[in-house]
Amino acid sequence: MIERQKIETDVLIIGGGTAGCMAAVEMKEQFPQYKVTILEKAHIDRSGCLAGGMNAINAYLNKGETPESFVRYVRSDSCGLIREDLVKSMSELFEYCVKKVEKWGLPILSDEHGEYVPRGRWNIKINGESLKPILARAARSAGAKVYNWITVTNLLTDGDRVTGAVGFSLRNGKFYVANAKVVLIATGGAAGLYRPNNAGDASHKTWYSPYNTGAGYAMGIRAGAEMTSYEMRYVALRTKDAIAPTGTIALGAGAPQVNAKGERFMVSRSADIGGDGAPTPYRAHGPIQEIKEGRGPVYLDTRGIGPEKVKELKKAYLDMYPSQVLYWLSNDIDPDREPVEVQTTEPYIVGGHCQAGYWVDLHRRTTLKGLYAAGDVAGGAPFKFVSGCWAEGVIAARAMGEDLEPMALNVISEEQIDAEEKRAFHPLKNREKLKRGILPADMEARLQKIMEQYAGGASTYYEMNEEMLAIARKKLSTLPSEVNAVVANDLHQLMKAHEVIDRIDVAQVLVEHMAFRRETRWPTYHTRTDYPERDDVNWLKFVNSVKDQKSGTIKMKTRPYEQLVPGDRYRP
Repeated sequence: MIERQKIETDVLIIGGGTAGCMAAVEMKEQFPQYKVTILEKAHIDRSGCLAGGMNAINAYLNKGETPESFVRYVRSDSCGLIREDLVKSMSELFEYCVKKVEKWGLPILSDEHGEYVPRGRWNIKINGESLKPILARAARSAGAKVYNWITVTNLLTDGDRVTGAVGFSLRNGKFYVANAKVVLIATGGAAGLYRPNNAGDASHKTWYSPYNTGAGYAMGIRAGAEMTSYEMRYVALRTKDAIAPTGTIALGAGAPQVNAKGERFMVSRSADIGGDGAPTPYRAHGPIQEIKEGRGPVYLDTRGIGPEKVKELKKAYLDMYPSQVLYWLSNDIDPDREPVEVQTTEPYIVGGHCQAGYWVDLHRRTTLKGLYAAGDVAGGAPFKFVSGCWAEGVIAARAMGEDLEPMALNVISEEQIDAEEKRAFHPLKNREKLKRGILPADMEARLQKIMEQYAGGASTYYEMNEEMLAIARKKLSTLPSEVNAVVANDLHQLMKAHEVIDRIDVAQVLVEHMAFRRETRWPTYHTRTDYPERDDVNWLKFVNSVKDQKSGTIKMKTRPYEQLVPGDRYRP
C-alpha cells in the first residue's frame, strides 16, 4: 500500500528554480494572505540551471537602453519573430528584479561611480556562485512551504481547469497529491532529447541542466495546453569537452571566432547577415559550416590577450563553471598562448534562450484555466536568461494573486487520484510483473538515436527534410506503447523512467513543429534542406500545437505575428 500525503494550498509552484523562487517571494510579498507551496524535484538550494552559479546577468538595460530598444534587438536576434508584448513586459522588470536580488545578497560588480559594470550591451557582471542558495533562502524566508525531492508526474484537472498536481518523493516513496487554486509551471526546458556531446559516464556533461527533462512541457501537453515555437530549438556554442559558456570569453576577452586556418569566418563568410553582429543562431551555424566544409576545428582566438585577461577569465568561470578552469589546468592549456577550441551542443528545447513553450497571454496565463507558466517553460519570449525568468515569475505571481480572489479549491475525484497513482508507480510495479522489462536508460538511448539520426541531430549537421522527419514521426509513434514495459528497480530509476516518458511526449511535439514550419528561419536551430530560405511572406507567424486528449493526435495551428505600436499590446 502506497502512503499518500495530501497538500492543500492557494498557490502551487512546480519547480523551485530561477522563476519559481522569484514568483514565490513576489506572491508572499504582494499577497501575504495566501499559502504558497513549492514542489521541487531536487533540493531548492542547488537545483535547476543556476545550481553552479552565474558570472553575469545576461539581460539588463544598461545606460542608454530602453524596453523598446531591447525589443528591437531581440526581434533582430531572433530573425524577426517574437512575442513583442512578452519581451517588452519582462524587460520593464529587469531592474526591479536585479535590485531585489542584490538586496538579498547577490554581489554585483560596480565601478567607482556606483554604476553596474557592463559586459557587452545587455550584460552586467556579478559574482554569482551562490546565486541559487540566495534565491532559495529568499523563498523560504518569505514564507513559502518547500517540499524537496518530489518528482511531479502530472497535473490534476477538472474539465478545462488545472486543480493541482501529483508526484512521488524520491526519499520515502510517498505519493503526493497537491490541491491548489492556481498552479505555476516553472520547471525549465528539456535536455536529453538528443545524444549529448560526451558519451558514457560523461554524458551529463552538457550545457543545459541534464535534470531539466521537459516535465513541465509534457504535463501541459498531456493536459491539452497550447504550445508554441518548439521548432526554434537551441544549439549552443560552447568550449570543447568542458561545454562551458563561450560568452565569458567572447564578451569578456573580445575573442573572435576563427577556423583552423586562422580566418575570422563570421566576418568573411557571414557579412550578409551582419558579420560579428549576426543573430545568435548564425553563431552556431557559422562554425558548423566551417567544419562541414573542411575548415575545422573552430576556436575563439584568445591568443595574446595577456596574463591579466586570462586571470579574469578564470575568475569568471569559477563563479559558474569551475570545471573549465580545471580542464585548462589538467591539459596544460594557456588561453594566452593558444586559442580555445569550441563546439556546438546537442539541441535543447528551452524558452529562455529561444521561445519554445506554453502559449501565454501578457500575464503568463496559459490556455488552461488556473495554469500559469514562467521562465524557460514559457514560450514566445527569447533572450530571457536569468533576469527574464525572474521577471516572468513576478508577472505570473501578480496575475495569480489578482485571479485568486473569487476562487475556491476544487474537489479532486478519488478516481482521478487513483489513476494518477497507478500511472506514477507503474514502472516500479513492472519489476514484479515482467521478467524482461526495458530499463529507463535503454529507452532513453532509443529516443536519442531516433532524434539524432532523423530529427536534426549534430551528426547530420542539425539538418532535416520532410522524409527524415516522417521517419522520426513513425519511429517515435512506437515508443508510448513501449513505455508500458519500462521497469524501475528503485525510486531513482522511477524518476528516470518518468524523465524519458516526458521526453518522448516533448519529442513528438517537436517533430510535428519542425515538419510544419516549411522554411529555414533559424539556421542550425531549424535547418530545412528542402526549404533552405527564410520566408517572411508565408511564415512570419507562430507555429502552435495542441494534443487532443482523446485521440492523442497533435493538432497544428498558426497564430499571426503583430508588431506593436507604442502603448499597444498583442493579445493572443
